[in-house]
Amino acid sequence: MVDVYITGAAKFLPNKAVANDEIEQKLGLINGKPSRAKNIILRNNKIKQRYYALDDKGNSTHSNAAITKIAIENLQNKHFNLQELQVLSCGTSTPDQLLPSHAAMVHGLLKNHSVELNSSSGVCCAGMNSLKYGYLSIKSGNSENAVCTGSEKVSTWLQADRFKHEAENLKKIEEQPIIAFQKDFLRWMLSDGAGAFLLQNKPAGEVSLKIEWMDAYSYAYELEPCMYAGGDKQPNGELKPWNDYKTEEWLDKSVLSIKQDVKLLDEHILEKGALSMKAALKKHQVNPKDITYFLPHVSSGYFVDKLHDKLYDFEIGIPKQHWFMNLPYVGNVGSASIYLMLEELMNSGKLKKGDKLLLSVPESGRFSYAYAYLTVV
Repeated sequence: MVDVYITGAAKFLPNKAVANDEIEQKLGLINGKPSRAKNIILRNNKIKQRYYALDDKGNSTHSNAAITKIAIENLQNKHFNLQELQVLSCGTSTPDQLLPSHAAMVHGLLKNHSVELNSSSGVCCAGMNSLKYGYLSIKSGNSENAVCTGSEKVSTWLQADRFKHEAENLKKIEEQPIIAFQKDFLRWMLSDGAGAFLLQNKPAGEVSLKIEWMDAYSYAYELEPCMYAGGDKQPNGELKPWNDYKTEEWLDKSVLSIKQDVKLLDEHILEKGALSMKAALKKHQVNPKDITYFLPHVSSGYFVDKLHDKLYDFEIGIPKQHWFMNLPYVGNVGSASIYLMLEELMNSGKLKKGDKLLLSVPESGRFSYAYAYLTVV
C-alpha cells in the first residue's frame, strides 16, 4: 500500500466578512420582522463573522461549484499544476442542483482534461468522505494524486423569501406567525465557503502531512434524522420526502428548507462523538497525549466546553491548549469547515516535523462521525 500525503491546502471565502448585525440585511426579514431567536442563537454559537456568496442586495455572486473551483485553483504552485490532476473528489451538503453531480459541475468549470470523479453527499462528513475517496485511491495505487474538497453555498437556502409563502400561510391561522425554530435556528448558524486539499503519493513543498489513517462511524441504525432538507419529519420520526408532497405543499411547509431537531442534537451529538472517537483511537492505538493539535469541527461555541468535558468523561481528554479552531471568525461552513481549519493551520508556520494532528468531524444528519490522523513530515 502506498503512503498518502496532503501536500497543499487552499480555500475561498466569498466576498467580505459579514458581522452579526449585518446578517438580516443579507438574508432578509421573515414576515418583515427581526427574528426573535437570532440574538440568543448568536450569543450561544459565539460566531462573530461569516461569509456569504451574496451581494448587498441578496443576489447570488457565486455558485457552490464556482467557489469550489476557485479554492482548487488556489492549490496550484511550482509542485503541482491542474493539468496533472488525476482524481477530483468533491463533498458538499448544498449542491447547486440535484443532477448532474457536484463534482461534475466543478470539473466542468475547471476545463482541464478528463479525470476520475467522485461526489460525496451528506452533511458535514461529506467533506471527510470526499477526502477518504482520494486517500484510498492513492493508497491503493489507483492514482498518484487527487484533489479533495468540502464546500457549501447555503446562504440562498436561508434567505427570507424562501419562507415567505409559509409565513403568509401562517398569518391566516395565527395572529403572530413565527417560522418553526428548527428552520429559523440554522439561519444564524451556517455560511458559505470552500476548502481544497492536494493529495500526492510523496511529500512536496514546505509542509506535508502524512495521512496515517481515516475512520468513520454511523449511528443511523439506532437514531432518527436530526438535520435534514427536502422533507419533513413525521410523528414517528421518519422523513417524508419532498417528492411525496403535493407541489403547493413545497411552499406552504417550506419542505425544501434545511431543518434541525435541536433537542435530538443536544441529546446525542456529544455522547456519540466521544464514543466513536474512543473507538477510533483504541482501534489505531493512539494515546490522546500524543496529539499535538486537535481539530474538532464544532457547529457552535455552545458545544466546545461540553465536548471538552465529555472527552474527559470517556478518558480520551485533550487539553484545550492543543485544540485548533477558527469558528468565531470563519463561521460554520459545514463540510468545508475541517478543510478551512487545516488550511489555516497548515499555512500558519506553526507545524513542526513529527507533530500529530487529529481531525474530528461530526454530522447531525443521522449522527455520523469521521476522523483522520496526520503526521507532519
